[in-house]
Amino acid sequence: MESARPAERASPWRWMVIGSFMLVNFVIQVLWICYAPVSAEAAAYFGVGELSIGFFAMVFMIAYVPLAIPVAWLIDRYGFRNMVGLGCLLMVAFALLRGLAGPHYLPALLGTIGLAAAQPFFLNAWTKVPAHWCPENERATAVGIITLSNFLGIIGGMVLTPALAKTLDLSAIQFVYAAGALVSGLVFMLVAREYPKVRIGHAAAASATRALMTEGLKEALGNPSFRLFSIVVFVGMGLFNGVTTWIEPIVASRGLAASEAGTLGALILVGGILGAVALPALSDHAGTRKPWMLVGILGALPALLGLTFSTGFVAMALSAFGLGFFLTGVMPVGMQFSTEITYPVPEGTTNGLIQLFGQVSVVFVFLMDALRGKGGSFTPSLLVAGLFLLGAAVLVPFMKESSGRLGGAEVPAK
Repeated sequence: MESARPAERASPWRWMVIGSFMLVNFVIQVLWICYAPVSAEAAAYFGVGELSIGFFAMVFMIAYVPLAIPVAWLIDRYGFRNMVGLGCLLMVAFALLRGLAGPHYLPALLGTIGLAAAQPFFLNAWTKVPAHWCPENERATAVGIITLSNFLGIIGGMVLTPALAKTLDLSAIQFVYAAGALVSGLVFMLVAREYPKVRIGHAAAASATRALMTEGLKEALGNPSFRLFSIVVFVGMGLFNGVTTWIEPIVASRGLAASEAGTLGALILVGGILGAVALPALSDHAGTRKPWMLVGILGALPALLGLTFSTGFVAMALSAFGLGFFLTGVMPVGMQFSTEITYPVPEGTTNGLIQLFGQVSVVFVFLMDALRGKGGSFTPSLLVAGLFLLGAAVLVPFMKESSGRLGGAEVPAK
């Protein structure tokens, strides 16, 4: 009779490593979004139009597309500590350049492009860090907790920049953020280690057994369940980005003020923060992934319909919170699912591909604008998005289940 698998003993230091990694993710998100809440002031400061200020944020998405796969290879080849450390170095250097740019737009843009090049070194390590440090029945939870740093960074940038702008000009604010980048990078390099002293789970396997990048890409993209989840990511992240981008014009036709639209946007983020923790924790506790992805997608559907047809602020607020909670909760569960069903493909490769599909989904933002109805109504756009979301739900039963407790092996779909 086969003996039971002994429980994995995880190092308590894993939470310090994860915390330091969250810190650098938080800072890069602040640097990404920091011009958005002061776009009018920034346009006047640099002497350009607001579209040029919006490009500061868009360049992060544009840069990720060509960099996703090469950076994933670097993380798999040289380890997350070294490559996140390189990302920290880039982050500090180009944040300083934005500060030194003063009111000159071009050097500020060059600094932003450099920061955009740093971001993939953080995003592509989201599953690698838990894979090296966490037991298998804790990894989706860890990915969910790391996801929090992105939401907190967005909120931090939206709140901190207007507050600092009351006493500092935009260049001085960039120096403040560069100092934050330096501190976060030093903390990460001091705290993080590639592996605990005693490796656990798949991290104990020799690196020579892992697939090479080109082989890993073929393995991942050749996996039917991985391809299906890639579609789910494209739809889910596209819808999330589309709704958060257009939240003000979505509700303006129903008589809501800009301040109320801002509150709805904040509720989507708050819901996302809670969902990114709750659904992965439930998934780890149950030892399954598919049911919780389906819960997230199906839970988001009525929330989307509420946001589409509600006229009262309370109903719209509940819908906004629910949309953020369920839609965002799918991502960390699915990211861990993708690493398990494609093993031994390195985590950086699968993480990079998933993040790439999420970034490319920005086309959803333009699609929603193109589908607006008469008078600029977003109702047709939201209904089409709902059909896409329903289609994503239909795909989940066709995936093969994989549980961290199954050691990454697939089991037949039921």
